[in-house]
Amino acid sequence: MRLFLILPLLFALAAPISAQTNETEQPTGKIAVEDSAETDAAIAVRIRDILEELKDYSKVSVTVSNGIVLLRGTTLDGASVIKVGDLVSRVEGVVAVENRVTESTDLIERLDPLLDRFADRMARTIAYLPLLLVAIAAFLLVSALGILLARMKQPWDRLAPNMFIADIYRQILRLIFIIAGVVVALDILNATALLSTILGAAGIIGLAIGFAVRDTVENFIASIMLSIRQPFRPNDSIEINGDEGMVIRLTSRATILLSFDGNHIRIPNSTVFKSRILNYSRNAERRFVIDFGVASDTDLTSAREVALSALNNLPFVIDTPAANVWVHGLGDSTITLRCAGWVDQRESSLVLAKGEAIQVIKTALETAGVEMPEPSYRLLTDSAAPAQKHKQSPPQKKSETVALEDVRADAALDDIVNEERDAQQDSDLLTRKAPEE
Repeated sequence: MRLFLILPLLFALAAPISAQTNETEQPTGKIAVEDSAETDAAIAVRIRDILEELKDYSKVSVTVSNGIVLLRGTTLDGASVIKVGDLVSRVEGVVAVENRVTESTDLIERLDPLLDRFADRMARTIAYLPLLLVAIAAFLLVSALGILLARMKQPWDRLAPNMFIADIYRQILRLIFIIAGVVVALDILNATALLSTILGAAGIIGLAIGFAVRDTVENFIASIMLSIRQPFRPNDSIEINGDEGMVIRLTSRATILLSFDGNHIRIPNSTVFKSRILNYSRNAERRFVIDFGVASDTDLTSAREVALSALNNLPFVIDTPAANVWVHGLGDSTITLRCAGWVDQRESSLVLAKGEAIQVIKTALETAGVEMPEPSYRLLTDSAAPAQKHKQSPPQKKSETVALEDVRADAALDDIVNEERDAQQDSDLLTRKAPEE
């Protein structure tokens, strides 16, 4: 029992001794702390020195506290505000940057650098002037050489099928030499990088102009194609989309026709190039067709022989291709005979020849007793007796003779076309030298 009372007492006495032993083991020296005031001052001095070297930041003040930099003041533009913050943040020892710099609104302060920059650029331009004059001289020399070569008649007139294409060759040559002059001038100025910018801008402008004048460009390209492969010649009788006439000239924008009534017809070349063109004058031989209606009880073989004989006896009908007559159709009260003959349109007028052929064939058929009745209708009733058909022989007519001079081709329209072509020969793209389609 006494042992249990003594042990707690011994533990109580040993506790103070142990605590005293731990206190004596702790160090008695001072903790070394870095002098932050000296560091902030060094950072501020370093930043001020940097900003003094940059004249754009002369009105910027610097305050540093515990590595945090506070910037106040003004600069000339907003970009300088961002730049000074980035610059200060790279200084060693800077923990953070509080940028309170604003853009200056003082008029005099903002104009002073502008005047300095203007004076500096003027000085650089004056110093650069001799080289600029040399570049301009090189450009003019190369361009003048291209213009002189383009003005030569040979070999462009010999290579081109007509004057229009020759002018296009000359314009392309001038353009090539002008571009070469620009390249040489920029190379002298060591500014060839501008060439891509210039060409890009020219391409965009050309594309915009092309859309704006699309119809004009389309007519121009069609003019080139028509002048190279000419589907018609001057004085040709043609039909384009229902418009008939004789060709006066082909210009860079339109094809001009003279209608058979003496009127001018201007058709855009883009329309001509895309349309169906019917050229009556390409072949000298041309056929005319006449339809005659004969009675249903006519001897068709005999009627055909009479019509063909009358057709072949005409002096303006040529032998090759040969004339022909055939049964074309059956109507309500008539049978149609179609008579076709060929003429040489260089010698005979198709219209006059057709008119004379109608007159002669009609007379020949009537002389042979071939009836050509008018359309008639028969009314049938129950009480009506069958009508007796009476044939009355037509009066005999003497066959008329036709002279070749009666259908000679009319040269009046040709004379009009030739006069207008002579008056404006320079604007015509049609020539006999070009290949025909």
